[in-house]
Amino acid sequence: MSYSAEISRTNPGCFIFLVDQSTSMSDAIGGESAQQKADVVADAINRLLTELSVKCAKEEGVRDYFHVAVVGYGHSVGSAFGGALAGRDLVPLSEVANCPARVENRSKKIPDGAGGLVETSISFPVWMDPVAQGGTPMTRALGYAGSLVARWIEEHPGGFPPIVLNLTDGESTDGDPTSAAISIASHATADGTVLLFNLHVSAGSGSPVTFPDAEAGLPDTYAQTLFGMSSVLPSHMRSYAASQGHRVSESTRGFVYNADITSVVEFLDIGTRATELR
Repeated sequence: MSYSAEISRTNPGCFIFLVDQSTSMSDAIGGESAQQKADVVADAINRLLTELSVKCAKEEGVRDYFHVAVVGYGHSVGSAFGGALAGRDLVPLSEVANCPARVENRSKKIPDGAGGLVETSISFPVWMDPVAQGGTPMTRALGYAGSLVARWIEEHPGGFPPIVLNLTDGESTDGDPTSAAISIASHATADGTVLLFNLHVSAGSGSPVTFPDAEAGLPDTYAQTLFGMSSVLPSHMRSYAASQGHRVSESTRGFVYNADITSVVEFLDIGTRATELR
């Protein structure tokens, strides 16, 4: 299948972000940062929603090229949107852009034109807050995503297939998630099967394993399970990953293990590369 359907306001795409909100997400992320994993993931998704909104903005406003859901799973499973979008699942992008829960002022270092950096203040829209409470009901979360996928495809049977991105730091606490992952991948539009990508957020110091094409080199059965659940990257995503310095093949999967801050950002960047917007 081609994964080549044009994305337009009459034929939109669909992103579903599954965010692990278990207690262990309060641990520091791997690498040199002292930031909590929950904070890093929330910031990365909030930043991506801003970038999507900018990318889809035209003179008349943000166009609904995508419908977006952010689902948290920890002490409960459900919408992770805050503010006016609280409790909602798949939301047209224009509504997402217009309804952040709040806008924060944050500091950012930018080049000063003389080889140094200067600190400035930027506006940072926030749609979801970091949460770290409860277990890791990944199987239930994948089932929740499956129901959203099925409903969306009924309404958009010819569209670019939905992309589900699962960001987690631990093993499922409600059973083997493999069957739920297979169920998601059993849904398809006329343009291809649903894509499920998985990212394991690290608390350790090991090097990330990014976009592998085989189980060889993965450290344990948990990593192998997430790899087996992950879809092969479509050709345009593989090309983009290669342009960012990743080694790819026709079997490369949308999977990152032991991710640090940089890997989280790259995973979301590559995993949300859809086809050309019209």
